[in-house]
Amino acid sequence: MRILFVCYGNSCRSQMAEALANRLGKGKVRAESAGTHPLGMISFDTRAVLDEKGIALEGHWSKGLEDVPVSDMDVVVEMGYGVKFRLPPDFKGRLVKWNIPDPYSLGREYFRDVRDLIESEVRRLLAELKVRDAKFENRKSKTQGGNSAVEGGGRARKS
Repeated sequence: MRILFVCYGNSCRSQMAEALANRLGKGKVRAESAGTHPLGMISFDTRAVLDEKGIALEGHWSKGLEDVPVSDMDVVVEMGYGVKFRLPPDFKGRLVKWNIPDPYSLGREYFRDVRDLIESEVRRLLAELKVRDAKFENRKSKTQGGNSAVEGGGRARKS
């Protein structure tokens, strides 16, 4: 399962989501991140609050949508608050929309709150994807879940 997290600068939110999804996905997902307007660096506070969770960002860099294979993703997560972009016409996956506030330059405590919110949403998404796959295989009914809006296949619904 390939997941792409997209925020504005790929300096804070999407970097946190990528790192948390890779950690929590335990090898079952491959998460990446990008920004619609990459800043070219990862915020020091992003690195610090992830380090508090034992997650290092060595090898990570701030990148744009042109630097990642968007069409190959199974899920693209739009982090919210001003993040707008067009998916490629050949994208066949699902678009998930979150409303995660941008912590850029708002202090370490705010970064921690945003990190924890992202962790909660990542856990919910990973659980939903696991449930959806199992239900699809078993041909059971529609999933139940949290507050993330999910779009795909020409329809939108709450998951």
